Order: sequence, then structure tokens, then C-alpha cells
Amino acid sequence: MDFKKTVKDGYNAIADRYLAERRRDSGDVRLLDEFMEKLPVNAQVLDAGCGAGIPISQLLSERFQVTGVDFSEAQIELAKKHVPNARFICQDMTKLDFPENTFDGICSYYAIIHIPREEHQPLLANFHRMLKPGGFALLCLGAENLIDDIDENYLGTRMYWSHYDAQTYLKMLKGCGFSIIWSKRVADETCQGAGHLFVLAQK
Repeated sequence: MDFKKTVKDGYNAIADRYLAERRRDSGDVRLLDEFMEKLPVNAQVLDAGCGAGIPISQLLSERFQVTGVDFSEAQIELAKKHVPNARFICQDMTKLDFPENTFDGICSYYAIIHIPREEHQPLLANFHRMLKPGGFALLCLGAENLIDDIDENYLGTRMYWSHYDAQTYLKMLKGCGFSIIWSKRVADETCQGAGHLFVLAQK
């Protein structure tokens, strides 16, 4: 099975429904505040796996220069509509080739967990490469081991997840050269289990 195609097709199919689920006042979104406070004025920020741009790209774009990347065409079209003052690119986030030291900050909400987990370490290493020295990353990662999990009815479509446990990610980030500022587990109201691991890290 082509897992990435499953994710892309799924988010194309549920673009409007998923957008309706996103809220600016949820606990995971509030974690963005500390990330934003650490960035310089007019910072260059990458939103990796930006979806429809609501609410993360939208909030970031109120203060910074934002580039959003997602490989779902339907999500990118919604993002361009709802967040017109940001730049959006339709591309697989594991294939980003921005120059070294491009971004002051990189954030990624609920995207890495949809990528086959054997690709996570090179993805995080590439994030580190693209960050400027001293730059920050706010990342949503898995909190428990999950290998190639398929849900046949996620908001009405098939969806795929794959991730490691929290301690593996913390070790992986350090191995990529990041310093961990904090890590927090955030419950997921849509499912049972350990929720997600959010990490604020610095290059």
C-alpha cells in the first residue's frame, strides 16, 4: 500500500470537514504562543504540513513571514483562500530543499505522524539544516509506538498513522543537533491512547 497516497487522498477528500474541526482556542494551539514569543520581528517561519492554514499559518502570518507546505492540493487551495498573506507550496514535506539557515522557526502540527516513521529522522535532520542558528522548532510527534496504522473511517475517509514513542523522539531530536526546551503530552479528544508529544526545540 502507498501510505502517503492514502494520506494525500484522504485529506483531499475531507478538506472542508477537517477545517471545520480546527479551533484557535484549543490547548495544542495555545502552545504556539511560546514559540512565537521566541522568534524575531518579521521572522521567516515554515509551517510544515500546514493543511488549510487554519489556525496555525493564520496565527503565524499575523506576525511573521510564513511559508506553508502541504502535499494535499485541496488543503493548499483552502489555505491560499483563508490565509492570503502567507505563501503556500504544494509539496511533500519530506522532499523540502530550502537552503541551509533559511528559517527562524519551523512548526509542524499533526503532519509528521502521517509519514512512515522510518522517514522521521531524516525529516527532522532536514528541519535542523533549514533552521538558522539559534532557530526554534515546535513539533507535534507521536507519544507511543504505532506502526502503519490504518483507520478506515477517519472523518469519513481512510487515514494512516505511523510514529515512535516519546523517548525515541527526544533522543532522535538530540541526535539531529537540537536542544530540547520542553516536551509536553497533549491529549487527543478524537481518540484514546497517549495523545501526542509536542516538543519545543532549538538549533
